[in-house]
Amino acid sequence: MTKVVISEFMDESAVDTLRARFDVLYDPKLVDQPAALLAALAQADGLIVRNRTQVSADMLPAAPALKVVGRLGVGLDNIDVARCKAAGVEVIPATGANALAVAEYVIGTAMVLLRGSYLSSSEVAAGEWPRTRMSNGRETAGKTLGLVGFGGIGQLTARLARGLGMQVVAHDPMIANDAPVWAESGVTPLALDALVSTADVVSLHVPLTDGTRGLFGAACIQSMKAGAVLINTARGGIVDEAALAAALRSGHLGGAALDVFEAEPLPAGSALAGVPNLILTPHIGGVTFESNERVSSLIAERVIRFLAD
Repeated sequence: MTKVVISEFMDESAVDTLRARFDVLYDPKLVDQPAALLAALAQADGLIVRNRTQVSADMLPAAPALKVVGRLGVGLDNIDVARCKAAGVEVIPATGANALAVAEYVIGTAMVLLRGSYLSSSEVAAGEWPRTRMSNGRETAGKTLGLVGFGGIGQLTARLARGLGMQVVAHDPMIANDAPVWAESGVTPLALDALVSTADVVSLHVPLTDGTRGLFGAACIQSMKAGAVLINTARGGIVDEAALAAALRSGHLGGAALDVFEAEPLPAGSALAGVPNLILTPHIGGVTFESNERVSSLIAERVIRFLAD
């Protein structure tokens, strides 16, 4: 019987859909048990992962029957796509299914960081009354959002931002300046340096590649508008974490939100520990109750379709 291994968490109803057709091993702990995962893959036809399972050149020889890898998300930097292609293994991402969750995360954290006052709960509960200091928060309407990368998630983020009265600019070298998407979305294309120096909020929506690794290093961060907010829901390694921490501590940046990191989980002694005006979340920007259902259902359907052909 066709066998499918699921090594990270997946919506149970989607797992049940797969079980109705295949022999399914669902164990979210497998991602942290390399030997057990390799043993489970010995006769597997399909593998379903999130972002932590490394589908690498070391793994593929242990899965000689593997035909398809379903990715519960869109980033593919944990999957050696070239090796999979050479081995005849199809890679299926859940394109678009978590876009709304990411877009809402960007807008929500931008609003919190611009306003600032939502970070005062412990002071108020302790009997303090920082009303004067907290009265200098900034409104979202009228601010400029700069999107680095203007694919599906960036475009949806732009739509939400414009609904709040934000001006939106974007940088994406893969999209020509005369492409219809700019006029259709009401977004202005800019060179990266122009975007970085003018945006009140900068949000990253690019994959981690040789060209984007360290893109937001010390020089780029220092060229950002004073008081600006930086949000990264894309991939760790794009932002220099030490440089970001320094810019927040100095007050050059007004805030930042990171959902992704160069090392996940963060190691002890991280440069990001104890930094002011910084929101840290554990790579869940694209994961909500609803998006998990959408992503899981989409991948279950596509894996079934592929293996049934």
